[in-house]
Amino acid sequence: MPQSKPLLSEYDVIVIGAGASGLMCALTAGERGRRVLVLDHANKIGKKIILSGGGRCNFTNLYTEPGNYLSVNGHFCKSALSRYTQWDFQALVDKYQVAWHEKTLGQLFCDDRSQQIVDLLVNECRDADVTIRARTKIESIEHQDNGEAPVYRLETSSGHFSTQSLVVATGGLSFPTMGATGFGYQVAEQFGHNIISTRPALVPLTMSKQWLEQFADLSGVSAEVIATCNGQSFKENVLFTHRGMSGPAILQVSSYWKENDSVFINWLPAVNAYDFLKEAQQRRAKAETQTILAEHLTKRLANALCEHGKLRLLTGSGRKTISHYSHSELEQLANEFENWELKPTGTEGYKKAEVTLGGVCTSKVSSKTFESRLQPGLFFIGEVLDVTGHLGGFNFQWAWASGHCAGQFV
Repeated sequence: MPQSKPLLSEYDVIVIGAGASGLMCALTAGERGRRVLVLDHANKIGKKIILSGGGRCNFTNLYTEPGNYLSVNGHFCKSALSRYTQWDFQALVDKYQVAWHEKTLGQLFCDDRSQQIVDLLVNECRDADVTIRARTKIESIEHQDNGEAPVYRLETSSGHFSTQSLVVATGGLSFPTMGATGFGYQVAEQFGHNIISTRPALVPLTMSKQWLEQFADLSGVSAEVIATCNGQSFKENVLFTHRGMSGPAILQVSSYWKENDSVFINWLPAVNAYDFLKEAQQRRAKAETQTILAEHLTKRLANALCEHGKLRLLTGSGRKTISHYSHSELEQLANEFENWELKPTGTEGYKKAEVTLGGVCTSKVSSKTFESRLQPGLFFIGEVLDVTGHLGGFNFQWAWASGHCAGQFV
């Protein structure tokens, strides 16, 4: 006998994606009395939350503002960020007595485990009678318009479902080993939306073989610098790796870097380089250049920089005494250390990227409700949209804000 099809289950809202934005949207809608179903293809919900912040989840940033986000439409994020702020999510964390601490630059982390953030979201969903189904693959989505209200029918590996409000909270392409796919972009295109070209962001940069050979001994060495790319500067640490450069400052500028662009490093961010070197001429006239630089850098790093490129000729591999520089040479030396050029060959790709730059174009999505302007009842939230935050909790705050705001209208 032929197998009968599973019965159709009807919900007011179906959210595709059990990540940060999806769970926030679901619990907000559930609190309004909406019957909500969350579907996710992964075997465990909130995987990216659990992984984040070295396992401690940098869940928001005290200094969140629209200027911390990249988008073709820089105004799109303003409404949601003002309606659900970092203080609102901090209050939710405090409600569950999750201990947290502030690191540098306003970044808030759990004292214990990232799992606590997932747990509080799941508890809020449970209290709002939200149903969550993991291990569920979406096989097809069809839209039917019966003249009264739009209906979306989903065929999945867990059965057939229908809803009037369908929320796409599928994230981007970063961390494919965690199950990230381009499914959300496919849904957007199915219903007529354009996709802003995507690429890895907040990602380590790779360097040439020759460069790596010169700096091989520095793998694991870090230093505080100012990194600049295409007019954007960040004062944080860089880290030498066996493939190139990483660390917070590099991850930040990677969102602005494109192929063939240069990144400029100021190795002496705490001082005016020329004034420091000029003073050193008077104070330690017989000292070698590398010895003077080691006052602000580690000896290994100072020596390696002086062995590279223009600095090798200018400093005599670091052994030229500081008193032997003319005025113009000292200016040149200061400029090299404040504007040290890095020519990356690429990035480490989506497998190491924290987020995806680009996504669903916001021009056809409401910044108030997050509903499609092309397709009634279809919503896009979180990273799947063309909104990308800086490093430091800003992408989580976007997830909370966009999810909460959409949850009030689905």
